[in-house]
Amino acid sequence: MQDSAGIGMAASVGPCASIPADHMDFIRQVLDRVGDKWSMLIIAVLEGGPMRYTDLQRQIPGISQRMLTHTLRQLTEDGLISRTAYAEVPPRVEYALAPLGGGLNDIVKQLIGWAADHHDEIRANRSRAGTTAASGSRS
Repeated sequence: MQDSAGIGMAASVGPCASIPADHMDFIRQVLDRVGDKWSMLIIAVLEGGPMRYTDLQRQIPGISQRMLTHTLRQLTEDGLISRTAYAEVPPRVEYALAPLGGGLNDIVKQLIGWAADHHDEIRANRSRAGTTAASGSRS
């Protein structure tokens, strides 16, 4: 919400009402980061302990090298995961949940579980909606 000068105003009711208006843009950025599919899956996979890049790639089907590298970098910048490089030959790098990411892990697992539990129902709803939309466009 903006006033006539274009300055953001706080919501008057609901979950955003207690958040200062000048914090909302950053909060949306954080929610975008932790809510994207790859971040959630990386956080969930790292619950089991530190992993190397190739192990992460094997555990997360469908993620490209570019997207894995990008997401790991972002999660590290936000302090949700840690990156440890070992001075060995060949070099070894491990990623692990940082304490901040550990606190998010339970939420992520619940969301992933919810999606898995309701997979069939959501797929059926999407199928019906697609059928209805297709038949409605023929009229």
